[in-house]
Amino acid sequence: MAKAIGIVEFVSIARGIYTADQMIKASEVDIVTAGSSCPGKYIAIVHGDVAAVKESIEIGERVAEDYYVDSMIIPNVSPELFPAISGVTMPERIQAVGIMESFSIATMILAADAILKAANVQAIELRLGNGIGGKAFFTFTGSVAAVEASIEAGKEIAEEKGLLVNAEIIPSPSDRLIQCLL
Repeated sequence: MAKAIGIVEFVSIARGIYTADQMIKASEVDIVTAGSSCPGKYIAIVHGDVAAVKESIEIGERVAEDYYVDSMIIPNVSPELFPAISGVTMPERIQAVGIMESFSIATMILAADAILKAANVQAIELRLGNGIGGKAFFTFTGSVAAVEASIEAGKEIAEEKGLLVNAEIIPSPSDRLIQCLL
């Protein structure tokens, strides 16, 4: 399993595609996802061992030139993050639901990793920029106490960067809402 994840965000779709190609050719990484996001940006997310991800992200930052927006690397990333990005999570059961929303894709990935590591919660979905104006959000479930602790861990990261939109906790979600979340 991958030990690290990295992301580079671009303001040019064309440069983003070109750079993503350079990132994976130069380093032993795999793409988690690469594609356009609102509003007209491009993201490339890679994973692999820490050294390879670091090398790939450095290449991405350099090749991006003036089209660079943001980047980050998470060594020892929570393995639950990958299925959440891909939208293939299926929690055993839905308890309390936590929702965190960020103005930044990279910040939301950092916050989601912290959320998953803070307490015993399960990912539902990590939505990155598409169809939501370039913002990102993360939904997850667990006991009320675990969701509260996880929200605090995620908020700390997003507030520190000044990119938190909102965070909410639903202690006992309606079954009809749960159907929409899954």
